[in-house]
Amino acid sequence: MHDHRTAPRAARPRRFRGAGTIRLRAAAGVRRRQILRRPTHARRRLQSVGPCAAARRHHGADADAGALDPDGERGVIFRFESPGFLLLLVGVALLALRHLWSRRNGKPAAVRYSNTRLLASLTPSWRVRFRPLLSAMRLGTLSLMVIALARPQTGQGFEIVTGQGIDIALALDISGSMASLDFQPANRLEAAKQVIQEFIDQREFDRIGLVVFAAEAFNQSPLTTDHNVLKRMLEQIELAPDLGIQDGTAIGLGLANAANMLKDSDAESKVVILLTDGVNNSGQIDPITAAQAAAALGVRIYTIGAAREGQVPVPMQDIFGREQIVYQDSILDEDTLRRIADMTGGLYFRAEDTAGLQQIYDNINELEKSEISVTNFTQYEELAGYLLVPSLGFVLLEMFLRQTVFRKIP
Repeated sequence: MHDHRTAPRAARPRRFRGAGTIRLRAAAGVRRRQILRRPTHARRRLQSVGPCAAARRHHGADADAGALDPDGERGVIFRFESPGFLLLLVGVALLALRHLWSRRNGKPAAVRYSNTRLLASLTPSWRVRFRPLLSAMRLGTLSLMVIALARPQTGQGFEIVTGQGIDIALALDISGSMASLDFQPANRLEAAKQVIQEFIDQREFDRIGLVVFAAEAFNQSPLTTDHNVLKRMLEQIELAPDLGIQDGTAIGLGLANAANMLKDSDAESKVVILLTDGVNNSGQIDPITAAQAAAALGVRIYTIGAAREGQVPVPMQDIFGREQIVYQDSILDEDTLRRIADMTGGLYFRAEDTAGLQQIYDNINELEKSEISVTNFTQYEELAGYLLVPSLGFVLLEMFLRQTVFRKIP
């Protein structure tokens, strides 16, 4: 059985330094052209990489990336290939009723006795009591044969995914300013992580990688279709000050890492989604230079400025270690972000709250589509043989018992 449908779909850290130059390295991973997926409960353990995992190991925390649950699970299918034969079970039921009626309303005794009081005191032997089992065995045999005629089958579902999705590199700012509380009910970073997780869920057949940047840029995850692992790595991301790495905003380095991740991609569409809340103030690579290199590689960049205008609440610690909320000016270099998007054929978006950020990622999800052909088929196994063998055994056993143990005089 085939069901075709076409669905539009959406290591240690590598650091890049250099005076005005960009060194692009080969991205990890190989494009899967065709995937055969089947239900399975196997699980693989994959080790987390990136600055967040390294910081957790440094502080003694668990850096395990978790288990990957395989996709494409369809379960076991049961069916009858010829269900019309099941109507014969009605005849078997009528035979059973006829047998019961005959036992209750049987013929009178063939031998007449002048006095039956002595016969009434006699108890029937075990052969007499168990003789009805022969009829039950015969009816059960007929039932098994009827079910076998209906050809019961179990099927295992499979999916063949053919086509090529989009390669997407997510570049996420983890500088200290991402702790600002203007994206209620969480800070900017936590709101971005939540929205990005939902975006990943919508890109089932795309390879997605993750880059984080503060004063330096790190590859948190290479391009992968293992989205469960990718989301687990995303959950581990924290602010640069909490990870013990230098604070700052190196937009150019973040773009360079993301472009490098897509350098050797053979996907028809290569996309970088950059989210930041500030101004490039770190790193030795200018954002415009990085954007020019990305454009030369055929990479389209969507830029997102995640910050409200004016003053925003920011949690700070006083000299006694107590947390307090202070208001600071929010500075966002929209001109640079807009130039980056224009140079690469992308778009610039401004988000001032979590709902707006969600809408932006939804818009990008609609803009970037790919044609994926998914072929569903099921392999069936015949079960009739498992019924015919015992039914034949019951027939032979019933004939043997009827001619030996339960034999009666005509």
